Formats: sequence, structure tokens, C-alpha cells
Amino acid sequence: MTVPYENLAQAVILQAVKDYRTARKELKYHPKNKDTKLMIEDCERFFRSDWFGVLTSVDGQMLLIKLQEEKLS
Repeated sequence: MTVPYENLAQAVILQAVKDYRTARKELKYHPKNKDTKLMIEDCERFFRSDWFGVLTSVDGQMLLIKLQEEKLS
């Protein structure tokens, strides 16, 4: 059984992944969009942060590399 705070931590990480993917797709079609660039920067900062390490044992840098390797559709 997972503890409620573990569910919350997972939800925070999953939302950051979704936001990052969405922003990368948006940037593909609107490369000058400042808000989209900021979202990408915020997500990347989060994946590299100490806070990310508190939420999960997943290596945030490796997750970021995998996300960057994904092909955009």
C-alpha cells in the first residue's frame, strides 16, 4: 500500500513530465514563444533539483535525457 504523500509525489513528477512534453511540442511549432521556453526551463530546473530527489529515487538528469531523446510528434 502506498502512502498518500507518495501518490502526491508521483502526481507532481508525472505532471512535470506532461508539462515538459507539451512545451517541447509547442516550441516545435512556435519557437519564439517565451512562455513555452520558460516552462521548459522550469521543468528542466525541477528535474535537476534537490526537491526532485526528495520526491523520488529516480535520477532526474537521466529522466531529462530520456525526455529530450523522445521524438516529437
